[in-house]
Amino acid sequence: MISSVIASIPAPPGNNFSLGPLTFNFYGLCIALGVLAAVEISRRRWKALGGDEDDITSIGTVAIPMGLLGTRIYHVITDWKMYTDDFIGIFKIWQGGLGIPGGLLLGVSAGVWQARRRGITGDRLLDAFDAIIPSIPVAQAIGRVGNWFNQEIFGPPSDLPWALEVDRQFRPSQYVEFETFHPAFLYEALLNLLLAGGLMLAGKAKLLGRGQILPLWIAGYGVLRFIVESIRTDPASLVLGIRVNHWISGFAVLVGVLWFLKMRKSATPAVKPIASFEDLAADTDAADTDADLDEDENTDGNKNREDVGPTDSSSGEADLASDADETVEEDTNGDEANNDGDDGPKPLFS
Repeated sequence: MISSVIASIPAPPGNNFSLGPLTFNFYGLCIALGVLAAVEISRRRWKALGGDEDDITSIGTVAIPMGLLGTRIYHVITDWKMYTDDFIGIFKIWQGGLGIPGGLLLGVSAGVWQARRRGITGDRLLDAFDAIIPSIPVAQAIGRVGNWFNQEIFGPPSDLPWALEVDRQFRPSQYVEFETFHPAFLYEALLNLLLAGGLMLAGKAKLLGRGQILPLWIAGYGVLRFIVESIRTDPASLVLGIRVNHWISGFAVLVGVLWFLKMRKSATPAVKPIASFEDLAADTDAADTDADLDEDENTDGNKNREDVGPTDSSSGEADLASDADETVEEDTNGDEANNDGDDGPKPLFS
């Protein structure tokens, strides 16, 4: 048992608070704050790309509820055993249980549908992806804070300074005697912020073509989720002895990487690599030399035509004139001879 704690993240005082007759769940508030942050970030980025901020609001009104629905559906499908004896529990979303992959799939699909309805298609749709995608991991990071209030999504026991205190009733049975654990939700939140920052910097540095941020995000999220999934201790459905989310994460990485490479290949022209700057300089000198030679040849050719052309032309014209005079003279003489011997019309038959 870890008997002493040097430093740790304390357990939350509770997972809700009351305001008059109303009770608010911190988990739900974190999700709402994440959504608001994503919408605001997307609006600003879309405006910077020449878009109408109201486009993002309109897309959000469809994508956000569908995304939440997708997260719940994914969770229920992958952890259906939790609800075999508690059907009503399927609808208790405030108790946690949101499968991010399902939300991303359904939410993005709904967002694309709404964007097309507003006339955002083709390259402008790719621009919309560039504006919106980096905001999604930011929303995920903020939403993950809700897991702290619910005391869920943590890893094995740990005595690190940032270890998470977990109340006894929330500890896995095999670790009930331990007090502090790896804060897996915090790791995922920080990795999501890192992913969002990387995507934004890559876009700002013009390292990505239109829309390439989408498959890159899919691959990046797949990697970070695979890492975090490896240390989670909460129960999960298994396929061939492997957690379902491991399979989904690996598939996301594969699809994202292949899609990204395909987009890069189709968008970027082939460029001949340069072995060294010396080779580049040599190629440049050779090209300049060839250009000089071509220019010299053209100059010599023009000069020769100037020297020879007029003389040959004058001689030719003189010869033609002489031949023409002789021909005229012969024709004149022939006409005179015919006129001298013509005594009248000749009979057709003699």
